[in-house]
Amino acid sequence: MRPALPEKTAPKQGLLRALGESARHVRRATRLVFAASPALATALAVLTVSASAVPVAVAYAGKRIVDGVVAGARDDTLRWVAAELALIVLMATFGRGLGLIRSVLGSRLGVDVNLSILERATQMELASFEDPEFYDSLTRARREASSRPVSVVTDAFAFAQNTLTLAGYAALLVRYNAWTVGLLMLATIPATLAEMRYSKAGFRLRNWRSPDSRRLIYLEYLLANDKHAKENKLFGLGPLFLDRYRELAERFHREDARLAVKRAGITHVLSLVATLAFYGAYASMALLAATRRLTLGDMTMYVLAFRSGQQAFQSMLGSIGSLYEHNLYMSNLFSFLDRADPARARDANGAAETLAAPERAEPSEPEGEPTERGIRLEALGFKYPGAERWVFRDVDLFVPAGQSVALVGHNGAGKTTLVKLLTGLYAPVEGRVLLDGKDVREWDGEALRARFGVVFQDFSQYQLKLRENVGVGSVPHMEDDERVGRAISRGGAEPVLEQMPGGLDTQLGKMFSEGVELSGGQWQKLALSRAFMREEADILVLDEPTAALDAEAEHAVFQRFRVLSEGRTTLIVSHRFPTVRMADRILVLEGGHVLEDGTHDALLAAGGTYAKLFRLQAEGYT
Repeated sequence: MRPALPEKTAPKQGLLRALGESARHVRRATRLVFAASPALATALAVLTVSASAVPVAVAYAGKRIVDGVVAGARDDTLRWVAAELALIVLMATFGRGLGLIRSVLGSRLGVDVNLSILERATQMELASFEDPEFYDSLTRARREASSRPVSVVTDAFAFAQNTLTLAGYAALLVRYNAWTVGLLMLATIPATLAEMRYSKAGFRLRNWRSPDSRRLIYLEYLLANDKHAKENKLFGLGPLFLDRYRELAERFHREDARLAVKRAGITHVLSLVATLAFYGAYASMALLAATRRLTLGDMTMYVLAFRSGQQAFQSMLGSIGSLYEHNLYMSNLFSFLDRADPARARDANGAAETLAAPERAEPSEPEGEPTERGIRLEALGFKYPGAERWVFRDVDLFVPAGQSVALVGHNGAGKTTLVKLLTGLYAPVEGRVLLDGKDVREWDGEALRARFGVVFQDFSQYQLKLRENVGVGSVPHMEDDERVGRAISRGGAEPVLEQMPGGLDTQLGKMFSEGVELSGGQWQKLALSRAFMREEADILVLDEPTAALDAEAEHAVFQRFRVLSEGRTTLIVSHRFPTVRMADRILVLEGGHVLEDGTHDALLAAGGTYAKLFRLQAEGYT
C-alpha cells in the first residue's frame, strides 16, 4: 500500500523555510564544486562575472549604430558596428567557455558525488541494508546526484551574472522612467512563483513514490537478469512481471504528464503578463519616438534594454526557481551523506532502537594478555528493528578457543543471525558479545574481521576472474598466486580450476564476454576457498557450507576441514547431521534460547530435540 502524500506546508512558511534551506545547500554545494576542481570552479566564476557586462555594452553599441545611421556619420557607424561584432564574438566565446567548463566540471563532480554516496553506503551497518527506508534514502540520493550539485552552483553564478547585467540595464533605463522599470520587473514574478510551486510538487511526487520506484527497478531486474531467466521461461512469469512493470510505469507516466500539463499551462498564462507589460512599455516608447521626444537611437537602446533587462530579471527569478528545485533534490543527497551510522529504527512501541551502541570506546585491538580465549555471550538479546519477536533473549554461552561447535535448529531459529552477531555485523540490542574478553563493539572493525574466515549460505557469486573470486577473501593477498592456490586446494576447488580455459584468469559468470558459468556446487567450492584465503584467521564460520555439494564432495571437504581446523575455533551451521556430528559440541537453538548443549552422543542419549531431528533425517536414508 502506498503511503499518503505528505501534507503541504503553509505557502508562506514553507517558502521562507525552503529558501533558507536552499541558501545552506548552495553553500555546501559550492564547497563540493570547488573541492572537485578549484581551477575549473574559479574559471566558471570569473567567466560568469565577465559575461555579465557584455549584454549592456551590446545595447549601448546598438544605440550608437542607429544614431550614426540617422546622423549620416559613416566612419562612426562602421566603428560601432565593428565594436558590436567584437562584443558579440566575446559573448559567444564566454557562452561556449561556460558550457565547456560546466560540462567538464559536471562530469568531475558527478564522479565525486557518486563516490561519496557509495563510500557512505559502505560505512553503514549491515542492518541498514535490511531496512527499506535506507534503500528509499539511497534511491533519492542517487537520483540526479551527478547533475544537481553543479546545476546548483551554475544557477547561483547565473543569478549573480543576471543581477549584474540587470544593474547595468537599470542604469541605462532610469533616465527613461524608473516606475516603468519596476513595473516590468514585477510582471515576471507570478510566473516564477508558479514554477517554484510546481517544482516542489514534482519533488514531493518523486519522493512519495520512492518505494514504487525501487519496485519498478526490481521488476526490470527480474525480467532482464540471467539468474531469473530459467524460472521466467519455465513458469511463464514474463507476462506477469511485464504487466506489473507496465502498470507501474504507466502510472508514473500519467502522474508526470498530469503535473507537466498543469505546470506548462499555468506558467504560460502567467508569463503572458510579463509579455503584455513589455509591449505596453514598447508602445509608449514608440509613440515618444514618433513625436520626436525620443531619438531613434535612444528608443533602440531602451527597447533592447527593456527587453533584455526583463529577460535578465526573469532569468534571475528563474535561477531562484531552479535553485529552489535543485536544492530540494540536494536535500536528499545531503540527508543521505549525513545519515546517522549505525541506522536507527523504531520498535513496536515507537521508541528509538539502535542496532549498535550509540556511545562506545574508540575501537582498538586488545592490549596486553586477554583475560580469556574464546567467544562469550552475556545476557545476549537481539530483535530486528520494528519487530516484536526477539530472535534471542538472555542467552549466556562460552565457546573456548579451538573448539568446534555446530549450530542446529529449525529454519528461523536464528543460526545465521547468531553468526552475524559473533562477527560484529549486528550489534546486540541487549547484553554483549565478547571475543577474548573484549566487547566486539570495542574492537577495530578490520582487526575483528581479520580474525574470521566466513562462508555464508547466501555467498556472493562475483562476476570476476577466478583468481579474484577466491582472492577477495583476503584483498591484500589477491595477487599472491601461491596463497590463492593453497586456498583453492583447501576449499576443494582444484577440479574447478582444472576445467577453466584461462586458469586463474578465467572470467566467471555470463555478465561479461567470454565468461564461464559455474554450477551451484562449483560456486560453493570457490566460496569455501575464499574463506581459506584468510590463513591468519583463527575462527572459521561455515554457514551451510556444503548445501550445494554432492555427498562425495561434502565428505571430501569435511575430511580436509578436520585437518585445516586444528587449533582454530570453528562454528558450523548445517542441517546435515553427518556434518554436525563431526563437531566437538552441538548447540540446538529454539525459541530464542540455547535449548540443548552437548556432544552428538550425549544429545542422542538425552532423547530431546536433537535426537528427534537426527532420527527424522536418518529415516530418509532407510
